[in-house]
Amino acid sequence: MFQLEVDRRHAIVDFILDGYLRVEEMQRFVAQLRAATESLRGRDIKLKADLRTFKPVSPEAADLLRRAQEYGLRCGVVRVAELVESQIVSLQLQRIARESRADRVLKRFWQESAARQWLIHGDAGAGVHPGA
Repeated sequence: MFQLEVDRRHAIVDFILDGYLRVEEMQRFVAQLRAATESLRGRDIKLKADLRTFKPVSPEAADLLRRAQEYGLRCGVVRVAELVESQIVSLQLQRIARESRADRVLKRFWQESAARQWLIHGDAGAGVHPGA
């Protein structure tokens, strides 16, 4: 399951990925993510990804995420804040971000408030995962 909202005031695409997403559902999510990103084109776009209940994905779904990240960078994504609890998911997401080069604009957080603060103000603040 996924949820996606756009904060137009701050140019933030805020989404939650929950549980296991099959390729078909990941395709729907990526389409909505692209549309949301495109709607903010011309601004410094930020993403807040709540992945605390997300489960590892298939190689096909991981490739969809990688391509979505590459697209986002081309459209103007300047910061990505991830909320992640699972070490396995974190490792998979690190690999995907490294392959897409999104790792250059990504930070991981423990707290949603710290993630949002960093997205809006650029302050790392409390709540950053060690080594992120």
